[in-house]
Amino acid sequence: MNTSISIVGAGLGGLVLARVLHVHGIAATVYEADSAAEARTQGGQLDIHENDGQAALAAAGLTEQFRAIIHEGGEATRVLRPNGEALLDEPDDGTGGRPEVLRGDLRRILLDSLPADTVQWGHKLTSVRPLGNGQHEIEFENGATTVSDLLVGADGAWSRVRSLLSAAEPEYVGTVFVETYLHDVDVRHPATARAVGGGAMFALTPGKGITVHREAGNILHTYVQLNRSADWIDSIDFSDAASAKATVAAEFDGWAPELTELITGGETALVPRRIFTLPNDHHWDHTSGVTLVGDAAHLMPPSGDGANLAMFDGAELARAISDHRGDIDAALSVFEKAMFTRSEAVAVQAHETLHLCLGERSPFGLIDLVTGVNNAV
Repeated sequence: MNTSISIVGAGLGGLVLARVLHVHGIAATVYEADSAAEARTQGGQLDIHENDGQAALAAAGLTEQFRAIIHEGGEATRVLRPNGEALLDEPDDGTGGRPEVLRGDLRRILLDSLPADTVQWGHKLTSVRPLGNGQHEIEFENGATTVSDLLVGADGAWSRVRSLLSAAEPEYVGTVFVETYLHDVDVRHPATARAVGGGAMFALTPGKGITVHREAGNILHTYVQLNRSADWIDSIDFSDAASAKATVAAEFDGWAPELTELITGGETALVPRRIFTLPNDHHWDHTSGVTLVGDAAHLMPPSGDGANLAMFDGAELARAISDHRGDIDAALSVFEKAMFTRSEAVAVQAHETLHLCLGERSPFGLIDLVTGVNNAV
């Protein structure tokens, strides 16, 4: 197959696409703005689902490598009241089907599985020019250019490739996740470590909450969740760590100290992550030679589905290209039709999950979701 395939973005979706294409004997090049694989941190833990994320890794021939990076015990779940009382305490008995791994570890096994020079680092996309017949000329900030027969935007929420297909832009949903970490927690923060347990901990009330994952190396990775306006976020000087911690912690006045320690006790600065989404039914008219995967195609609230969908997108697009060798238009039509249906359903669920976590029935809506049982408030 002599088609020139250019993938913009070396996130999980783009890398799975490149890897599954390689498995099928099809070459592709991934262009990534970062200067190197280690140029920035890759986020926290991901629960990898059987029906999409794990299926994608199986298509990539990486199940064994995936199993080797699982955080054992990471599927344990605790839900606490603001006073620290446990409402739900489910251990990880190994039957959950959604093992936890670090995003950085997962990205590493994907990078290691690709031929040398598949990923071109330091290639930040600046412009794309359609040439006709499905071809596009791509220009990068470093001055390099290339011509693709198939251009795939795997470049995330603020995709530059998306504008070739859609005028949609991400919109703020009114919720911010404020990220922070505690290190060496069993020694330095033992009460907080016990409150969190071995996996995920959710302390939620309507409009606000604290969600934590225990990561390998005695690390607690915290997202403080708040339904707040963009103006409220902008009023906080997050470069002043002490002041920002005091402001955010004040939103949890009266909560158990082992919970507020997750905000005030960290050595790292607080980082606000505003939650943006695309429309649930985001789609585009088929356009020769270009498509999107992952957040570039279907950005939604974080619910454990985004990374899994991105990887599945990559695997399914690779399969469609392999099944329709020599006919990129047919491959894209098959892939996009299925993706639009799949992603819309999951996007609706992701918004529902955010509401279960922070809506009027919080935390009981989340407990219903985890247990499959309706719990009266």
